[in-house]
Amino acid sequence: MSNKKLHLVSLGCTKNLVDSEVMLGRLREYEVSDDATTADVIIVNTCGFIDAAKEESINTILNLHDERKEESILVVSGCLTERYQEELQRDLPEVDIFTGVGDYEQIDKLIAEKKGATFSPEVYLANENAGRVITGSNTHAYIKMAEGCNQTCSFCAIPSFKGKLHSRTLLSIEKEVKALVTQGFYEFSFISQDSSSYGRDIGLKDGLIDIINRVEAIEGVKVARILYLYPSTTTFALIDAIADSKVFETYYDMPIQQIDDEILKLMRRGFGEKKTIELLEHMKSKKDAFIRTSIIAGHPGESDEAFERVCDFMREFKFDRFNVFYYSNEETTPAFTMKPIEDEVIEDRVEVLEVIANETTKISLEKMIGKTITVILDGESDEHEYILSARPTLWAKDIDGDVLINDTSDLEIVFGAIYEAKVMELAGDRLLATLVKLL
Repeated sequence: MSNKKLHLVSLGCTKNLVDSEVMLGRLREYEVSDDATTADVIIVNTCGFIDAAKEESINTILNLHDERKEESILVVSGCLTERYQEELQRDLPEVDIFTGVGDYEQIDKLIAEKKGATFSPEVYLANENAGRVITGSNTHAYIKMAEGCNQTCSFCAIPSFKGKLHSRTLLSIEKEVKALVTQGFYEFSFISQDSSSYGRDIGLKDGLIDIINRVEAIEGVKVARILYLYPSTTTFALIDAIADSKVFETYYDMPIQQIDDEILKLMRRGFGEKKTIELLEHMKSKKDAFIRTSIIAGHPGESDEAFERVCDFMREFKFDRFNVFYYSNEETTPAFTMKPIEDEVIEDRVEVLEVIANETTKISLEKMIGKTITVILDGESDEHEYILSARPTLWAKDIDGDVLINDTSDLEIVFGAIYEAKVMELAGDRLLATLVKLL
């Protein structure tokens, strides 16, 4: 069996990546290959969140089908197939096996039995026994705390196919982190759809604070952060607990989507402008806080005034990073029946916001010049083999970028190790730093 090859493509978010890693764990007898043309099994773990993601998923499936060898098995799993089970089975005869978001741990069985379509009623949530194969790093791992979401945002279809909030136990999370530490992992990003609601369905009042306390007590965890906070479930106590933690970075990733009261109401965000700003200001008051958010441009009902309001706010507040999303009109969502805004208008608004995002990111980078920071040394940079790439521990893996090391001070170079570095200058849109010492 060992000569069988597997090609896996994981699309969409990091939550999807964890599920892909569970599948790799179930298919350990296969050799993982970057070359789809020689693979015996090809898996596409799809994203079905917004139009652009759906399109990417379909194109990926069709392209892989075009280049695969005869007798290979093409498997499609994930959110897109869960959401459009019947349509995709009808429209994609190219696919051999369809499965949704419930059967990642059965993937070996589904392939062995060549089952055409399997959709479990339950959404799968990895636990400490899932046997994942962590990808992309020997030191960093994502920990999925929960599945599903209890929020009812007007623009989001996720609860319609992922269901209500379903949290893992604190013990399960603790066991997984401990097991990964023994394998050499020391950095963890805690994720779920609505992380600040973690534990509410299993009777925990401040679930995230409980996780912070548990994880801090695990020897060997050096760096941790929490991604995807939701405004109305984020408390001042949580913001304080993150800031006071010795292990968790003072990193706040809270997508606000808009700031205008009227639009927040239309979006069913359950929280108005005033309270959202209070939370953000409380985050900003923390020493060396890093604040990331995202904004949706062009939600139905977004007037010119509301758009100006969000632009002004983004300029004023100066987030360290923010992403801009085109509003995507999703069937099964409340906003689908509202009067849409013309595409050209949305495109213009996205462009304006992206300019602001670039400006505020630059301000955030400039603030770091002259500072001594802690970085994880990743490897050679894409600039030059003699220039190394490092990531400040304050920045999230894969999304916040890197810092270029152009002077190693003749220190021993260990990829994956933590160093102290001094930021010297901003070259274009990247910081240059000098290594000071190995920590």
